[in-house]
Order: sequence, then structure tokens, then C-alpha cells
Amino acid sequence: MTSKLNADPAELAKFSDLAHRWWDKEGEFKPLHQINPLRLDWIRQTTQLNGKVVLDVGCGGGILADSMAHTGASVTGIDLAAKALRVAQLHALEAQTPTIQYQKISVEALAEQQPESFDVVTCMEMLEHVPDPSSVVHACAALVKPGGWVFFSTLNRSAKSFLFAVLGAEYVLNLLPKGTHEYAKMIRPSELAAYCRSAGLDLRDAKGMEHNPITQRYWLSADTSVNYLIATQKPMDSEK
Repeated sequence: MTSKLNADPAELAKFSDLAHRWWDKEGEFKPLHQINPLRLDWIRQTTQLNGKVVLDVGCGGGILADSMAHTGASVTGIDLAAKALRVAQLHALEAQTPTIQYQKISVEALAEQQPESFDVVTCMEMLEHVPDPSSVVHACAALVKPGGWVFFSTLNRSAKSFLFAVLGAEYVLNLLPKGTHEYAKMIRPSELAAYCRSAGLDLRDAKGMEHNPITQRYWLSADTSVNYLIATQKPMDSEK
């Protein structure tokens, strides 16, 4: 059984205090709204979502979860920030989002309850906010069905990332609230790849996400030096 909750109370409080702003597309979470179409399209290019059972780990106010549900997926969003979940539930009611539910539970606890229950698992912009990201990766691997896909996105721990994602985004351009990211918690792609291999996931693709602060444009590229996404797949039992 999971003995210690893999969550930082300060991080939960930080996002709970901003919960009412999740769906303000010009507020603190504007960058998430701007990158969400990129994330969604990349996932859909990799695997079909329509008719699939999907889990969004660290769903927050439900930006990605809601958009996946509108593609025809049956989505469960989980988080430990109760206020953010209430906002997500309210938005789902207002938007009349089909086949979506939210639950306050840790990914490790859910993995114990429902192993190999999901066709697709997403965990976006969450790993850099927990004490033990490897534990989250292993839980995501346990939750996905053999042959299913697990998608992660996070921030690289690099000098360029510190310059652009922390100093630039939070203190110069005010794109994010100050203190959103801690440099020490950022994760190098090689580290995340090692977590995935240890959890039995095969790395299938990796993309970087770039941003032009003048034009406010985001795009995917091969440059993983700041923000990056990876797609992994759980082997079928016969492939192990």
C-alpha cells in the first residue's frame, strides 16, 4: 500500500488559490489554454481517442481532460487540489461535456485500485510539481492497459529552461505567476526516459515545445531544451 502521499502541500495550496482562474483564458493559466490544442493534436496523431478510456493525471481545472472528452473519449481526471477539481466539475456541467468525471485521489492510490484499466494516460505539466516524479511514472504505467499509451510533458532542467521558463516567463513577461516552477524540480529528458524504462514503458516519440513571446505563438519542434513532451507505450504481454 502507498504509505506516504506523493504531493507537496505548498504546490497544492498554490494551485488551489488560483483555482477560480483556471478557465479565464486571459488569466494566469493563459499559457495552458494556448498550448492545449498542440497537446491534444499531438496525442491524437499518436493514438485514437474516440471511444477510448482515458485518464488525465494532475488534471487541475480540466483543460486537457475536457478537450479529450469532446473528441469522444471517456475521461477520468484526477488531482489532489479539491478547489481545482470543483472548478473542473462546474465547467463540465456548464459546457455539457459528455463522458467525463473527476476524482480526488493520488495516481498511486488509483493504480492500486484500478491497474491496467485505461487505454490512454496523460500526465501533463505535473511531474515537476511532485516530490517523487518516478513514483508517478510507475503508477501511470501500472494504470495503462498493455498496448496502451502514456503521455508526459514537463520542463527540462537546463540553463535555457531557467532563463526562459522561470526568469523570462515568471519575472520578466509575467506569463505565469511567480513561483510556478522550481528549477531543482525540473526533469531532464534522459531522467524521464530512465523513469519510463524502469516502469516498463517503451519510448516512442519526443517533441519540444517552443514559444515566441512577441507573437504569442507556440509550436512543436525537435528542441527539447525547455518544454518537452514524450509518448510512451506499454508493451503487450507477448512482447515482454
